[in-house]
Amino acid sequence: MSKLRRRRPTDPGAAVDAIAAISERLAVLLAAGVPASSAWQHVSAGREAAPADALVLTAAAGAAAQGESVADAIAAARGAHPGASVAWPVLAAAWSVAAESGAPLAASLRNLAVVLRDEAQLRRDVGTALAGPAASARLVTALPVIALVFGATLGFDTVGVLLGNPIGVGCLVGGALLLWAGARWNRRLARAASVSQADAGLELELLAIAMSSGASIERARALVRETVRAHVPHSGDGRAVDEVVGLAARAGAPVAELLRAESFRVRRAARSAGAARAAALGVRLMLPLGLCVLPAFVLLGVAPLMISVVTGTLGGAS
Repeated sequence: MSKLRRRRPTDPGAAVDAIAAISERLAVLLAAGVPASSAWQHVSAGREAAPADALVLTAAAGAAAQGESVADAIAAARGAHPGASVAWPVLAAAWSVAAESGAPLAASLRNLAVVLRDEAQLRRDVGTALAGPAASARLVTALPVIALVFGATLGFDTVGVLLGNPIGVGCLVGGALLLWAGARWNRRLARAASVSQADAGLELELLAIAMSSGASIERARALVRETVRAHVPHSGDGRAVDEVVGLAARAGAPVAELLRAESFRVRRAARSAGAARAAALGVRLMLPLGLCVLPAFVLLGVAPLMISVVTGTLGGAS
């Protein structure tokens, strides 16, 4: 029975890294001569995983024990448990291609683990780069509330102005709406900056796996296209594969090595793009700051204070 453990939300690469670890363990067991059905059972019994991932892992082990399609079992189980790692379809696709083409499973899974480790590291790098801008955004968003509390602490009736004065009520509504819009804008910018794909370069890697079995390029490409459509339909459009295969044909070079080299280049390009998005986030966060948070600061912090001073002065004069 698998031990269940929630993934730590502080590690953005944990979900992908968990599947990389499963792939590595399977590779080691298979290389040692353990049958595939037994390897899945051993990994399922000894692997600590998040609840949804444990269910997918159990389904894969059950399919392997019964001689059914492991890839199909993974796809069905992940469809039933959306909280499972986004890297499961990648493992399913690699397993399917290796099994169908007759490629060495152990070597294929080792190469897949490298791909997934790269993606996990990319997510960690982007998460680290985003930590500073995200913390600054949260702090700045809290400034209007801090100003409101500060005014009340100094003895000004800012809360009474916001709740009892018509102008104050307008400031409260406007400031709250601006804060909500600014927080939502910040979250959208952060999500856009942290987007990455666990299947970057996967189509190239899958074709390299199929070619390592000695299959012809036509059969390998047909198998990869079918697998990509079934498990990772958004992993590529085939143009990179066409370019590499064309180069190999012209130069008479080994196709599999060129495919893996191009897959490595695509993953490195994805990491650079992710780092660039994270670096640009600090500048882009200035937009919600200037258009939403600072006006909210004026409406919730400065305006009630001024209204309280003016009304207090006029009341004292009368």
